[in-house]
Parts: sequence; C-alpha cells; structure tokens
Amino acid sequence: MSTALTFRELPYARESLATVLATTGAIGEGGVVANSVVITDATLFYPHGGGQPGDQGVFITADGRTLRVLDTRKGDNGQVHHLLDPAHGLEAGQSVTQQIDWERRYAHMRMHTALHLLSVIVPHGVTGGSIGAERGRLDFDLGEASFDKDELSERLNALIAADYPVTSEWISEAELDARPELVKTMSVAPPRDAGAIRMVRIGDVDYQPCGGTHVASTAEIGPIQVASIKNRGARNRRFTLVWDETAEEQA
Repeated sequence: MSTALTFRELPYARESLATVLATTGAIGEGGVVANSVVITDATLFYPHGGGQPGDQGVFITADGRTLRVLDTRKGDNGQVHHLLDPAHGLEAGQSVTQQIDWERRYAHMRMHTALHLLSVIVPHGVTGGSIGAERGRLDFDLGEASFDKDELSERLNALIAADYPVTSEWISEAELDARPELVKTMSVAPPRDAGAIRMVRIGDVDYQPCGGTHVASTAEIGPIQVASIKNRGARNRRFTLVWDETAEEQA
C-alpha cells in the first residue's frame, strides 16, 4: 500500500493522525541498524527530493510517547519512509499523531518558492540546486552571460513584494512532452506520478514542474538577497540566496 501524501494537499498542516502500516530496520555503515523505517498510511512529512530536504518532527503515540522523526525519504511503490530511532516500539496498526518541525518546513517552503523566482530572472538552464532553511542555491548553465547580484536581489524582491499567488495543478505527460520549454532543469527529469505531472504556477510569471512544497503567496517569502555568484566550471555559475535579515529588522 502506498502512502497518501497529505502534505501535498495540505502544505500548511502541522499535525495529523496516521496509522502505522509497517516498520523495518535500516542498515547504516558497517551493517549496523542505525535507525528504523516507519511507514504510515498517510503523511505530513515531505520526503527528500527535488533539492528539498526531508521533513523532521515527531510521532506522538496513543499512550503519550514522543518519538523523533530524524528524516523522511522516498520508499518503493509510492511509500514514504520515516526514519526513527530503532527503539521506537511502534507496530503495524497503531495510530500516531504526526507533528512536523513547522519552522524548518516553512523556511523550506519560502526558500523553494524564492528559487523558482530566481529561475525567472536568470532565464538559463538549471544544472543543480538545493534548498535549506537558511540558504538555497541554483546552478545555471550561463555560457557567456553575466549577472550582478545586487541588481538580481532588487529584481527578486520586487517579484516577492508583488504578492503573486502560488498554486499547483496537474497535466498529462503528453502535455508536458509537447511543451519541453516548461522544464528548466537540464540534468534531472521532472517527477512523473502515474502518468501525471504536478505543475506549480506563480501568478503569470512562472509555470514549471515541481513536486515540492511552496508558500501560497510570494509575499510570504520575505526579504531575500543574492549572497554570491560563483564559478562552478567553464559554463556553470552557482547563485546562492540567503534571508535579508537587515531588511527584516527594519520592517
């Protein structure tokens, strides 16, 4: 049985009930059981993928025990693996209350949406990227093009302040294949879910495949800045975003 992705329809939910389907040991270095995989029928926890880290948080059992979820990963057959300490004591059929580390997740949502906007103002192929609670990055195949980080920061914050709505929808694989320009990533194919592609739309400025979590409006991102643009090869440049704490303090 696959895991229902509650986080996809309810990205702002912080707590939800779920039922344990199965538990298995996860072997770490040296053959040692480093943690245990817990699979539930539904999850609020985003599993690592698309540059976005897996969610952390806790499971609270019916008898009041609090169990830390150390990481979340994709499993086979549509299952989501929650990594817990092996001494969790959970068994199939038990109910748990899932609580995500909301502050961390919300920072990921804000940064993820900011990176989509960065791809708007740097219209070149994306060769890599990662999302963090404090910073995020995208690598671009720029060729001979060059950009000024201060000018980019100004343009990025203008898009953020415009308060564009952020929504998602689904299209068929055939529709995406007919419009290859929608795919900005050069090395990673967009996630395909049973023949359907999840698309994220930011107002009328961006529309691209994405399986991650996002804020509902660009204004939620808050002030941000392009901290650096660094060479990562003959054609590749790495653009790093960080929160503009000075602007936040002045607001």
